[in-house]
Amino acid sequence: MRMSSRWDRLLDTKPVALLDHLVDEAGRLLAVELRHWPLPVQELDARAGTGLGPLLEPGSQRPAETVFAEALRLVRWDLAREHDAYDDYVRNRRFLERGLAEADKPALLFISRWVLEQLFALSDATDGRVNRGAMARVLDGIERNLSTPGASA
Repeated sequence: MRMSSRWDRLLDTKPVALLDHLVDEAGRLLAVELRHWPLPVQELDARAGTGLGPLLEPGSQRPAETVFAEALRLVRWDLAREHDAYDDYVRNRRFLERGLAEADKPALLFISRWVLEQLFALSDATDGRVNRGAMARVLDGIERNLSTPGASA
């Protein structure tokens, strides 16, 4: 009779699919980047960057956690192609009802756009294997990791 070793359970577990691991890791890494401010920006269109200067300056104040939570709400709607919900939220300034101020709007839109660009870059890098469903799972990971105190790289 053979005694089971502490490694048997590990060997018996089902391996994690590569895509699942990638999704989990992307959620963790993007949450780490979102914790640091300002966010890393490689390229900024002059027209799109109007008004974002103060957000991107070294030493600029990181927006409140509520801004990040609401930005991720916008990302989720964008990924789900819920354009009416997104448009209503922005046009009718629903973010004010969620505890944000008018002054938070540039950060809200910037963060949501930054996260979307990261997700679409991941999809492009994987030749579309990270589809919208997988991007939503990355977003779940971002939310989970941002809400975990002290989580880091």
